[in-house]
Amino acid sequence: MVYYKTTAEIELIRKSCLLVSATLAEVANFLKPGITTRQVDILAEKFIRDHGAVPSFKNYKGFPFTCCISVNDAVVHGFPDNNELKEGDIVSVDVGAFMNGYHGDSAYTFAIGTIPDDVKKLLRVTKESLYKGVEKATVGNRVGDIAFAVQEHTERRHGYGVVRELVGHGLGKHLHEDPQVPNFGKRGTGLKMKEGLVIAIEPMINLGKKDVYYDTDGWTVRTKDGKPAAHYEHTVCVQKNKPDILSSFDDIEASEKANSNLDASYLSMV
Repeated sequence: MVYYKTTAEIELIRKSCLLVSATLAEVANFLKPGITTRQVDILAEKFIRDHGAVPSFKNYKGFPFTCCISVNDAVVHGFPDNNELKEGDIVSVDVGAFMNGYHGDSAYTFAIGTIPDDVKKLLRVTKESLYKGVEKATVGNRVGDIAFAVQEHTERRHGYGVVRELVGHGLGKHLHEDPQVPNFGKRGTGLKMKEGLVIAIEPMINLGKKDVYYDTDGWTVRTKDGKPAAHYEHTVCVQKNKPDILSSFDDIEASEKANSNLDASYLSMV
């Protein structure tokens, strides 16, 4: 069942989303070679709880951490661990916060130190595809229009692999609500979107082929060919003329640029 949100509910979701965005900005300040993803997870949980919220992901269907932290060939749902990050890694951090009865959800992929140009391009194109999908989140369009926009930019234009097994989703009182929001599909198909629909749009894009597998932990999704993957996510409210992005990358990108241990040069690539 699809739940359309009132103006008051949308503002509560926005508060949760902006806390998630602030958490990711804190992560961006902290990341550097030698840091472990478990340390990142502890930092994120403390930040969320210190701001009066609880982590959305922790204990969700048995997931034992605050963040999904996925390094290099891990696409999504990676377990934080005690392995140190190193120069040249890319790290997707996906996190949610629950407060005032509503969830917020967002994800961002960071580059540790200098990364190869082909990986820089992957990050740039994946982030571009997120916004191309977001542009379609307006009244009267269909979910398939979002899916097509992401696939067109990443797979058809740049030859990347679009993960089929995992999708975006509705968001509100529950972390995952209807509808599902794929990153591949046909224009003019799927749910016709109405005002007040809140969805998480999250391209999961592989540098190589689309094929993935689940690691032995039962959660971490990895690329079969071992090539890196990128993941970005915004929570968006469907409106009449243009979408309302409830999360924000502004502070994340500012922290990313300010942290000399992170390679943000892909942001200015043409």
